[in-house]
Amino acid sequence: MQSSVREAAPVAEGGGAGTADGPEGLDGRGRRRPGRGRRIMKWSAAVLAVLIVGTAGAGYLYYQHLNGNIKHDDLNLGDNKVAKPTPNAAGQVPLNILLIGSDARDNKENQRLGGARETFGSPARADVQMLLHLSADRSNMSVISMPRDTLVRIPKCTDPDDDEVYPASNGRVATNQSLQRGGPGCTVATWQELTGIHIDHFIMVDFAGVVSMADAIGGVPVCVDANIHSRDSLGHGSGLKLEKGTHSVKGEQALQWLRTRYGFEDGSDLGRAKAQHMYMTSMVRQLRENATLSNPLKLRRLAEEATTALTVDPGLDDVKKLYDLSNELRKVKPERITMTTMPNRYVGVQVEPTEDAEQLFRLVREDIALDGKDAKKAKAEEKLSDDPAAPDDEITVQVQNGTRTDTLAPAGGRANEVTGLLRDKGFTRAVADATVVLSEDRTVVRFPSAELEGDAQAVAKSLGIPLSSVKRSTDVTGVTLVVGADWREGTAYKAPKRDDRMPDADKALNGADEDACMHVNPDFSF
Repeated sequence: MQSSVREAAPVAEGGGAGTADGPEGLDGRGRRRPGRGRRIMKWSAAVLAVLIVGTAGAGYLYYQHLNGNIKHDDLNLGDNKVAKPTPNAAGQVPLNILLIGSDARDNKENQRLGGARETFGSPARADVQMLLHLSADRSNMSVISMPRDTLVRIPKCTDPDDDEVYPASNGRVATNQSLQRGGPGCTVATWQELTGIHIDHFIMVDFAGVVSMADAIGGVPVCVDANIHSRDSLGHGSGLKLEKGTHSVKGEQALQWLRTRYGFEDGSDLGRAKAQHMYMTSMVRQLRENATLSNPLKLRRLAEEATTALTVDPGLDDVKKLYDLSNELRKVKPERITMTTMPNRYVGVQVEPTEDAEQLFRLVREDIALDGKDAKKAKAEEKLSDDPAAPDDEITVQVQNGTRTDTLAPAGGRANEVTGLLRDKGFTRAVADATVVLSEDRTVVRFPSAELEGDAQAVAKSLGIPLSSVKRSTDVTGVTLVVGADWREGTAYKAPKRDDRMPDADKALNGADEDACMHVNPDFSF
């Protein structure tokens, strides 16, 4: 097939064309769009149901039937390949899963639930995007939401179905447009471009899928601090109507909760994300604690609805893969689940990531728990290896220059200089590798297997490098010292102090918080 090129119209950084809803939902000429208050919802929370419950006990034929329900698409349609994380000392690696909510109105049921008749059949948008990060040791989980109107650069994406090429966006556009450029694999590529985080899987669900799964779960408790009716005089709002207190929502009422913006907090998309997080954490607790879900008929219904509702990447395209993933996620207790929204600031009616967003992304890249409870783990990493080191003059060390940064060229000759330091300290087999120039924020010593851990620690200790910077890695064949950007000059290494606290920690939601309650805007109370 011949390939073609399509360019999406850019969105001005100061405007909201094609992305905002409600009062701020104006087109590029300042005219109000009809029905925008009903366009968007936040529903990908429900996708955790299939991950947590699994589908045990199905017979072979039914198993094949469920597999046939699952739709799948390519994982990454971009050219930006991000390396997988380095395994920890136990050989474990974290998992990063992008949860996507599509606003597709591609059938009668999605049209009925989504409203906005004029958009029937139009290209879907990724109006919900949440990154679920499962730690390598399976002790904790983080969920990060990105507002749908976040301004990002969408990379070039190629649709594998018809070889259609979508060039990189001309400047920054709203992130929800990424789904229109070949499918969910372009949304994955956009996240990797922005965050530098390797994404292992995606899971996508639409309007009808949320309703069917919410019904199958049987109800999720949610709370409002006052009576709420999400509807204004112009007809904007989800239609959610609840009295003050805690209610179990399911079906279309659950969908209304997840879509509600008018009436929650300040009426922005940020308040809606907070309501999403509350629904997700409550659902997790419900699925873990509700014994009725051991009922085979209830499980069968949930399995049927969930597999029909999902579009996934090939790595999750059968029930066994989803069930295996559910077992991994079940290892995390609710109190170690942290949900937050990417730090952002307004640009007109849209938002952009702040400097704190990069701090949050770094914590995910380095598999640092957002709840701040990794201190014991870090201390354990300082322990000396049980494997004794060989004599210094028998340890072979390769030294590489990793001092290049986004703004600075590599410091010339650093591999040779540090190799000289090691030789002066008795590591006579140290050699400089001048063929490779890397970018490493911090100086690190890597080793490929347990029998070389002691040797790697001996090298680190001789230069004053902390043992927490000694990492096992399959990317090296022997002890390898990479001189990082934190040691561009001088003969004495001083480990920089880093702040590994989560930005905006006061805005995060803990998975065990059963007292969380959405604040209702008085203008939408009754």
